[in-house]
Amino acid sequence: MSQAPQMASYQTNKTPTPEGSHAERLSTLASAQPAQIDRATGLKLFKDMTLGRRFEDKCAEMYYRGKMFGFVHLYNGQEAVSSGVIGAMKLKHDWFCSTYRDHVHALSAGVPAREVMSELFGKETGCSKGRGGSMHLFSREHHLLGGYAFIGEGIPVALGAAFSSRYKRDALGDKNSDSVTAAFFGDGTCNNGQFYECLNMAQLWKLPIIFVVENNKWAIGMAHDRATSDPEIWRKADAFGMKGEEVDGMDVLAVRGAAERAIERARNGEGPTLLECLTYRFRGHSLADPDELRSEEEKDFWAKRDPLKNLEIHLKKQNLANSDELRKIEKDIDAEVNDSVEFALGAAEPEPSDLTKYIWAEDK
Repeated sequence: MSQAPQMASYQTNKTPTPEGSHAERLSTLASAQPAQIDRATGLKLFKDMTLGRRFEDKCAEMYYRGKMFGFVHLYNGQEAVSSGVIGAMKLKHDWFCSTYRDHVHALSAGVPAREVMSELFGKETGCSKGRGGSMHLFSREHHLLGGYAFIGEGIPVALGAAFSSRYKRDALGDKNSDSVTAAFFGDGTCNNGQFYECLNMAQLWKLPIIFVVENNKWAIGMAHDRATSDPEIWRKADAFGMKGEEVDGMDVLAVRGAAERAIERARNGEGPTLLECLTYRFRGHSLADPDELRSEEEKDFWAKRDPLKNLEIHLKKQNLANSDELRKIEKDIDAEVNDSVEFALGAAEPEPSDLTKYIWAEDK
């Protein structure tokens, strides 16, 4: 009787370096081809990233003071991805689909800070009328197709938006229909079936969509390298014949450059791109997470790559801005964020009689 082949043993005793495989990948990235920006664009990026950072810090303050409730997942450290991708797209023309870590995506898409903060407080003035909360931000006006509590939920929705763009142009004859959709999701989502199904359909129909993987190394408490057979997610694009690109997700200009290339391909009818951004979240998975699983060495390594600090260094080095200008932006942003809190605290609660409103489409 033939002997059954032996299965490879599962290794659980790997001892990666404190910074992990991301550091090795960052050091071996091909030519980053960062975006070239002028002064106005540089200041806009700094403002957007600062708004995202200060807004999230204020959310943490409100949560720990007992003013904000429920699940709250912050984006600190990943601002270069949101600003880099959405900043390269056309607001109120292109479409965006987020995850449960959606506050900063909404802000980058142009949703006013007052509306985002109001939603986090469950107020009628929120962008989802107080019905969605932190994980379900939505704004038709700003082409934000929603945040989604379950991983992978938003990818098929984004695919539908990209299909609509092609259908309007190819089937309905609208030559101006060239909108592109950006679908944001994390590394943990890339082990789900929806991810692969949507990659296949997007490439099959050459849909104008960018699959943006915000690979921050951790899916709640599961290290990325332990959860997937091939940790280099961008290479999975090869199986579908689509373009894949790996980029430093802590460098907003590198992200913007990659996004510009992906957007150009999409608008030209060349199909989708799988863009993997190597990034890191500076806080725990959520504000209820004590963040005890990640080592201090790892956190320190990534803190030194703070995307906001790196952008400031670049702006000064290229004589695009000075310290006084940047401090003025920070001061203005702080005022905007404080205003959003005051506005949200004073806003009206949803009326109980409107409990079933917005569930069904209403007659016009």
